[in-house]
Amino acid sequence: MGMRKKVFCVSISFSDKTDSTMTGNDVSRALTTRRTFLKRGGMSLALLSVPQMGRHRQVVMAKPVLDPNSLTPFVDPLPIPPVARPNDFRPSPDGGKQKAPYYRLAMRQVQSKVHRDMKPTMQWAVDSTVPGPTLETQSGQGMFVEWANELPKAHFLPIDHSLHGAEAEKPDVRSVIHMHGARVPAAADGYPEDWYVPGKSAMYLYPNMQDAAMLWYHDHTLGLNRLNVYAGLLGLFIVRDSFESGLNLPGGKYEVPLVLYDRFFDQNSQLYYPVSPVAGKPWIPELFGNAILANGKLLPYLEVEPRKYRFRVLNGANGRFFHLSMSSGQTFQQIGTDQGLLSAPVTVKICSLAPGERADLIVDFGDHSGEQIILKNDMLLPVMQFRVAKGKVNDESSVPSTLRPVHKIAESEAVKTRSLMLGEITDLHGDSVTMLLNNAHWSMPVTENPTLDSVEIWELINVTDDAHPIHLHMVKFQILDRRRFDAFAYQNENNLLRYRGNPMPPEPSEAGWKDTVRADPGMITRIIVKFEGYVGRYVWHCHILEHEDNEMMRPYDVIAKS
Repeated sequence: MGMRKKVFCVSISFSDKTDSTMTGNDVSRALTTRRTFLKRGGMSLALLSVPQMGRHRQVVMAKPVLDPNSLTPFVDPLPIPPVARPNDFRPSPDGGKQKAPYYRLAMRQVQSKVHRDMKPTMQWAVDSTVPGPTLETQSGQGMFVEWANELPKAHFLPIDHSLHGAEAEKPDVRSVIHMHGARVPAAADGYPEDWYVPGKSAMYLYPNMQDAAMLWYHDHTLGLNRLNVYAGLLGLFIVRDSFESGLNLPGGKYEVPLVLYDRFFDQNSQLYYPVSPVAGKPWIPELFGNAILANGKLLPYLEVEPRKYRFRVLNGANGRFFHLSMSSGQTFQQIGTDQGLLSAPVTVKICSLAPGERADLIVDFGDHSGEQIILKNDMLLPVMQFRVAKGKVNDESSVPSTLRPVHKIAESEAVKTRSLMLGEITDLHGDSVTMLLNNAHWSMPVTENPTLDSVEIWELINVTDDAHPIHLHMVKFQILDRRRFDAFAYQNENNLLRYRGNPMPPEPSEAGWKDTVRADPGMITRIIVKFEGYVGRYVWHCHILEHEDNEMMRPYDVIAKS
């Protein structure tokens, strides 16, 4: 593995320019390290506890990009993704009398406005909206979804044909949908090589044998995932159950889904995806857009009553980590994470989410009658506005002091511990060439093969400068701890593990069931997993989509009991 330059990750902040575009040089000047931002803001490094280091090669901004500061903020109402309605009902696969709903959701190219003052933007949508319609179901109620590819035959974003899975001989436009967080048979998981071209479709059965949680769907095409999701192929999937319904949490119009992601737009309001300076190899290691969208709108507002609201938040960004807070300085309660409810509410001022992670939040506007409150990222950048109505209302919802019990898996139940390195190959200039899991490429033989219903501990040994959100398909897991170690010694002294501190337990907001975990740089993150569900081939990968598309994804096999 090549030697690394120690240069900090850059993220794009809003410019002070007053015109409506930013050139490539303007973007470069707007770049600031996370550490510099914290110093300028008078915050301690501990306040925003999620490191997102990275540095990598410079990106090329081939055209001027829109500066969100040039737009009037908070002029568009926050759209709520529509709830999908079944097209039909079909015989249940279990042979029962009850029929299962059937949905047909088509991927199409659409034109839609992301801001009042911008021209319509060409995007790829599921069922004509970005994000796509929300699928809802009850736990244990199976459903059929036919994902139809009705996209054009030409891609409008820069394909890197040097990446595995994106070779020039393959069609430019392909798709396959993965239901992130769903316990599904392998045939319905959306395996990255199971793509289909325009004019074709795939029928998946989702049994939904799992507790209430907010999951999400998105494209998962090998070598094209980052581009297809950036184009707009993502949406929510909510599983409900009687236990959660009995808790008297805010519901109906007081339960608001919030899908967050970042983008670049050119001066004609079209999506822009930057490229590397290497001819013929446009792949970039990370993307941090200067425009943050909420439910597909740029800087929207939401009118709320002075009472409790439940926000179901998804980080749907390619690579950006969100650190969300309120301009009012108020605290809020996190009641759930990726795979459902926590055992008890956790009071927070900042909600940190890596790509792919979800948070279930209760925000009480009861003491803020008549105020206008900004939801901010990194304590600085506006995401959206809440307009709190005046007066008082009768709020009959509640937040119980105990939620759903979370049975802790004992380490003694594990039959195997796997040590898995998160690595990166760089060139002589220190620029990223590819990202690897345990030094293995996608096409190499499978090395992770847990037995169905067995428990394993996975040690994620991160020797890179990036925080990697690691996602395992089909299963849920618990975080055991994180521990700092000497990454240099590990790489150069025959995998010597030299610890630099004691194990740190997961943050209270992570102490539930997860399907995506933040593996911090220079740390070993341990998770404990029970591989219950189905036998078959699944995948595990980094959920920074640019990493995933360049080899930081591996298949794993769940094998039958002997």
